[in-house]
Amino acid sequence: MTLPAEIDARAFDDLHDDPAAWRPVVESLARELGVAAADVHQESEGTVLVARLAHDRVLKLYPPFLRDHFEFERAMLARLHGRLRVPTPQLLSDGERDGWPWFVMTQMRGEPLTASWPAMNEAERCALLREIGALAREVHALPVGPVAALAPPWDEFIARQRDRCVQRHERTGLPAHLLALVPAFVAGPLPEGPPVLLTGEYTPFNLFTTANRLSAMFDFGDGLVGPREYDWLGPQCFLVAGDARRSAAFMEGLGVGVTEAMRLSLMRLLLLHRYSHLKAQVKIDGWQDLRSFEELAARLWPLP
Repeated sequence: MTLPAEIDARAFDDLHDDPAAWRPVVESLARELGVAAADVHQESEGTVLVARLAHDRVLKLYPPFLRDHFEFERAMLARLHGRLRVPTPQLLSDGERDGWPWFVMTQMRGEPLTASWPAMNEAERCALLREIGALAREVHALPVGPVAALAPPWDEFIARQRDRCVQRHERTGLPAHLLALVPAFVAGPLPEGPPVLLTGEYTPFNLFTTANRLSAMFDFGDGLVGPREYDWLGPQCFLVAGDARRSAAFMEGLGVGVTEAMRLSLMRLLLLHRYSHLKAQVKIDGWQDLRSFEELAARLWPLP
């Protein structure tokens, strides 16, 4: 099979959702890497084509229109591996097939946090949130280095997100009374600070645990370089979910506290996030009935 040199997002989604259509490609690449076809296990999740090779490697194959994500993730793998308290994948090899970039990395071990979180008690959840906060703090302390050149300039990224914000939230089903408030609200001040490495992935979908402790972090293709607060949004939505004890534990791991002004800027940043979709991300009962983003921010980021 030859991969199409030109493909748009919709056609790629169709290909992604038809594993039989792209299996010959990953089998061919696997053979070149010394892996038998029987040891190729395709993954259905993710935004690119992913396959596990045997029991120790992972292949990621990017469509040409996501080459910038490929280059960012490849650089992040090299920047993070061996420098954190939690293992991250090691880049093993990379190349290109029909204009589609790919790389192979080591496979991480553990139980997906999506599976382990529901069974944890509150003390275990708070302990894990401290770990996640501390991990983010470690990443944010690393030198950005040449990775900065592979990310869109933060001001340009935010300007594009503001331009598209109303359309995005209309498409994702934000209640009409809140949608009407979006333009004026997101025009307000955002978090400011020195640029750091942003993985955007401190969420249940990109963390593994072992015995309810963090054991791995992975997937950095949609990362950015910008203020550290961008990386606080995923854990606060998916895991903290407005619980004051959990929020305090996460912020303790980060080594900072939340103020009223800060939580309003965080709320704006959440609306401007690359994948903002409040109906899928906010895990607080009844939030859609709140009358303002100020009220929602108070629920998402409870003050001590």
